[in-house]
Amino acid sequence: MVDTRGVRAALFIPALAVILAAPFPCAAQPAPTWPSAAAHAAEFSPDARILVLDIATGHLLASSHLPEAAVTLAAPGSTLKPLVLYSLVASGRWDPSRRIACTRKLTIAGHSLNCSHPPADPMDARQALTWSCNTYFASVAGALAPGELRSLLAPTGLLSPPTFVPAEVTAVFRNPQTPDATRLAILGVEGIEVTPLELASAYRWLAIQLAAHPGSAATQVVLAGLQDSASFGMAGAASLGGVPIAGKTGTAASQTGAQTHGWFIGMAPSGPAPSNAPRVVIAVYLPAGHGADAARVAADLLAHSPLRQPKP
Repeated sequence: MVDTRGVRAALFIPALAVILAAPFPCAAQPAPTWPSAAAHAAEFSPDARILVLDIATGHLLASSHLPEAAVTLAAPGSTLKPLVLYSLVASGRWDPSRRIACTRKLTIAGHSLNCSHPPADPMDARQALTWSCNTYFASVAGALAPGELRSLLAPTGLLSPPTFVPAEVTAVFRNPQTPDATRLAILGVEGIEVTPLELASAYRWLAIQLAAHPGSAATQVVLAGLQDSASFGMAGAASLGGVPIAGKTGTAASQTGAQTHGWFIGMAPSGPAPSNAPRVVIAVYLPAGHGADAARVAADLLAHSPLRQPKP
């Protein structure tokens, strides 16, 4: 299952009302730090694997359950969509203005992958990323030849351990050789399992690409789609942290069972001004839950982070 539960920010306002109403640090209080923010978010969700990665240096600024994050392998769900879309648009192999109609019903090789976004006119790439449209990205998969996905993902570092801690495991990846297998892989359902550390490192790669090519079509469509996703789209709960963020949720089932796990991966802050250029990648993995749940954890992290500035 891939992002089959819609995110509505209003559903999460009660859960975070106390968080966001809390007083901000003042002269008598210690300034917020990433470790303290991660610790607070871990209290909110004790099982969450939480990572904060500095984009400029690649250093790990804070974490929760780091040893587990180094060895946890899980299907990435829809978090793969921005990586694939950026690479294909940047190489001129996908036209982001192309619109694809979605009936919200999709089955691939026995997997039910129905979309949960609202009924909509045919979507372009930005809208499809905002609402995580599985039908759209199943069509995107058609731009890849059998066996090509590995070479597309290799530059991101997703399939290699980033060596933050000893004994990290490496992604499990079966290079798809058929159209259906490629669709399932791009949707993060089958044939690929990664660790939270690998996924955070891949999004650092994406953040660096976005910064290096600010005027490109690939940057414009992927950044706008991720900003919309974390504002009012499928990852909208992340915006309740009070910090502009661009990000993506993912939900997938274990390849050995029906229980779902949830992801949120984002870049913060995210805004038009140079001062709001993304500085960190935030990754949240929940062993049991959905992407919407992981976005709530990210919001709690941001609400207590150094990026959250007190009102004047």
